[in-house]
Amino acid sequence: MEKRPNLKSMGNISELKYINADNVTRYRAIMRYLFLQYQKLNYWLRPEQIYEGIMLWNLFPNYSLEQCQIDLEQLVSWKNLTSRHDGGRAVTIEEYLRKKFQYLITPYSIEIERFLDSLDGINGYGGSLEPTRLDKIADILYDIKEKDGIYNPKENLEMWVTLYEAFQKLHETSVDYIASLQANMTEELLVATSFILYKDSITGYLQDFVQALQRKSYKIEGYLKQITDNVRDNFINNVVNDEWLIPKLDYPLSKEEYRQELIEKWEGLCKWFCGEADSLSELVLLERASKDAILKIVRGTLRIQERKRSTISRRKELDYLGQWFYGIENLDEAHKLSAYVFGLFPTRHLQGVDSRSSDSQEISMWKEIPISRTIRARNRKKNERHDTEEVVDYGIHKEKVRKTLILQRNKELQFLAKMIEKKDIYISEMGVVTSIERQQILAWVSRCRASTTWTIQTSEGIEIQIFYHEDTKYTTLYCEDGELELIDYKFTFKVINTSEWDDILRRPDNKE
Repeated sequence: MEKRPNLKSMGNISELKYINADNVTRYRAIMRYLFLQYQKLNYWLRPEQIYEGIMLWNLFPNYSLEQCQIDLEQLVSWKNLTSRHDGGRAVTIEEYLRKKFQYLITPYSIEIERFLDSLDGINGYGGSLEPTRLDKIADILYDIKEKDGIYNPKENLEMWVTLYEAFQKLHETSVDYIASLQANMTEELLVATSFILYKDSITGYLQDFVQALQRKSYKIEGYLKQITDNVRDNFINNVVNDEWLIPKLDYPLSKEEYRQELIEKWEGLCKWFCGEADSLSELVLLERASKDAILKIVRGTLRIQERKRSTISRRKELDYLGQWFYGIENLDEAHKLSAYVFGLFPTRHLQGVDSRSSDSQEISMWKEIPISRTIRARNRKKNERHDTEEVVDYGIHKEKVRKTLILQRNKELQFLAKMIEKKDIYISEMGVVTSIERQQILAWVSRCRASTTWTIQTSEGIEIQIFYHEDTKYTTLYCEDGELELIDYKFTFKVINTSEWDDILRRPDNKE
């Protein structure tokens, strides 16, 4: 059940008036200065302090202290500021009766200024795809399931804050990143030559996230289904009790309202990962959006390659070929040259009345009288009905391809495990490698070079980094299918999640 909105929040918000008022620049300058002083722990300020701070920015050359006081009173009437009488500095009764005030920015206005400050830093959608947040969510859900209500004081609140922050960050940053790809991958970009430089890094980044999503989402979904209502209610009750142990001057919600809010957030978490009976989960939609982005990038790359091939001028070659044909006097040699250049033309079977002038087999077909045949124009309109063909079963072929891919994947994992045991290794120290291992090494080099930190993280949770110095010499990588000369890079391998890497190695599919 959705939370009913507060009727007070549906009305006019006076605290937002200063953003679009007539003297908006003066009001916003005052609010910005008070917000910056609030962050420096300077709370109550006198008008003179505020005026001097604003004048240091050189925004209003003709601004006076009296105008500043009028603006401060206006902001107080809009509930952006709170004022109190400043009688400590008064020496005489007349000074005390002048009602000098100090001003403090209100909590509502602090959030408005924070929001406006965040808007200044927005440059596109931003976002990122961080599989580590999935690990954090899975670990906390596992602890909730295993502990079953047996927690230390204030442990529940810390677990809940970590869990929900990781979930919010995962949702917001992933959605923003996919949106940025959809917005930035326009038709002009997808056909630009510069896009090829980023294609490998983007597709690798998306593929690693999709693989981590597929592997870790099942754990999270399983933990959520194994957590019963009693375990959930016990955990949420402990979170509420831990929250109420923190001394606060005022709680915006009652204890029961806060508990109901936590239950709604938990249900939203379950819906995001597990979905509902009549709808797909947000996790599945995110996976599909990531795959669609990969497909769009690959298609864009193919279009760039096709455009490059189509723009290559073959004028000189065709001119040379035409002169060659023109210089041949024998028709048989011209036929042979045509066969070498163009190959065999596709055959077409045409029906007609045979009107041969002679039955002699020695007469060449080139001397026969041509048969006129009217050819129907080609169009997309279906003029005649054809019988439907049966669906071809490619099950055997698919199974064969699947086994080949699994075998290749196993060899890649075995090579990666061998590299992890060595931790640090130069290319010159690798010895003779297979073609699969060579492709794997070159893929690591390409992806690391595309990264700003020369570091990547594979879908198995392995961190790979390459190093080389300017005086590093070239080396020869010996492969089964040849030799390759390249820079003698140094590789370092680091396991980020040991338990997950062990689970991958123990799987039946990863063993020969």
